[in-house]
Amino acid sequence: MTVYLDYAATAPLRKEVFECYAEHLQNLGNPSSVHSTGQKIRRALEEARESVARSVDCNRSEVIFTAGGTESDNLAIKGLYWQRNSEEIVRPLIVSSGTEHHASIDPMEWLQNHDGAEIVWLPVDYQGIIDFDFFEKFLEENHQRVALVNLMWANNETGVVTDMAKVVAIAKKFDIPVHSDAIAAFGHIPVSFSNSGLSTMSISAHKVGGPVGAGALIVSRSTKLVSIIHGGGQERGMRSGTMNAPVAKAFALAAELAVAELETETKRLSALRDRLVQGVLALSPLAHHTARDSKRMPHNAHFTFEGCSGDSLLFLLDQQGVCVSVGSACQAGVNGPSHVLVAMGRTEREALGCIRMTLGKESTDADIDAVLAALPKALDGAARAGLTS
Repeated sequence: MTVYLDYAATAPLRKEVFECYAEHLQNLGNPSSVHSTGQKIRRALEEARESVARSVDCNRSEVIFTAGGTESDNLAIKGLYWQRNSEEIVRPLIVSSGTEHHASIDPMEWLQNHDGAEIVWLPVDYQGIIDFDFFEKFLEENHQRVALVNLMWANNETGVVTDMAKVVAIAKKFDIPVHSDAIAAFGHIPVSFSNSGLSTMSISAHKVGGPVGAGALIVSRSTKLVSIIHGGGQERGMRSGTMNAPVAKAFALAAELAVAELETETKRLSALRDRLVQGVLALSPLAHHTARDSKRMPHNAHFTFEGCSGDSLLFLLDQQGVCVSVGSACQAGVNGPSHVLVAMGRTEREALGCIRMTLGKESTDADIDAVLAALPKALDGAARAGLTS
């Protein structure tokens, strides 16, 4: 039997979501067509938009459907940067953190290499919290040159939650737009776009039991973006291309279910996570719980293991039927320490020995039992192998 503890990479497609997706795949029509068949598909698309808007607490017109979180982050970061620099004032600075996902880091670095952007990396403490004093002082002194602030709502590796209300409140003093990658947060903790004050926010379907290849960028009605995809001008002119109604309907249902179950699942998963953390720490003095004193996601347990390679632990656990990760699945197979842990002040040696275990809808006490039973053998093998990267 396989024990799946990698929900942060992707969650299983929910049965009811699959059925919804399959049903709408059979419907003919282009949502942009004016005839009755096309308009039937359009109604389905707009119903999905309204549903997603309810789930994230925003206006329906603010939901821009995309092909996933990475596209959403690219559209927000590049679109905001280009829009802010289309005026007479030059604003080359992007304020962010070294703990961001590569879906944000890579487009920022692309702008740095191609458009002369300058990235300001905010200091992050040992628990993964940004230095708010530095942040505010930097904006006070440099706000006229800042294009945008980009900070994720919850870290996909460590599960650390950022105080987005505080981030936005500081940036708002200087009329600086803030984008947040909320992909790891949405569906796992309460997320309200309207209350956040954000300019843009990205979410993804497959993190909450929806299909891969579906996402959305929430764009406030007062925010303008330069598009990165040009064509028919769909999605408020920000994301051209034929809209995918079946995927949108499936995404909307997955989001609706995740939000409806949020309170009960938070309580259940927090208890499972705490049992997992306590069990791992009791098993081995090599184990250290990352960011234990920070506000964390209820389903995330992240560890470092002294003298062990995270990759070795992953493969040794996998041999026993336990699926975990060493961080973002997008970086799987890339040798080297976790950039998130290095930014948090860990040494490269420490950052090589990390494991992320994330729980979800189908996780049970039996899964925790299986992990704790498998871990001693895996730790013994990994310790004997040492750090090989």
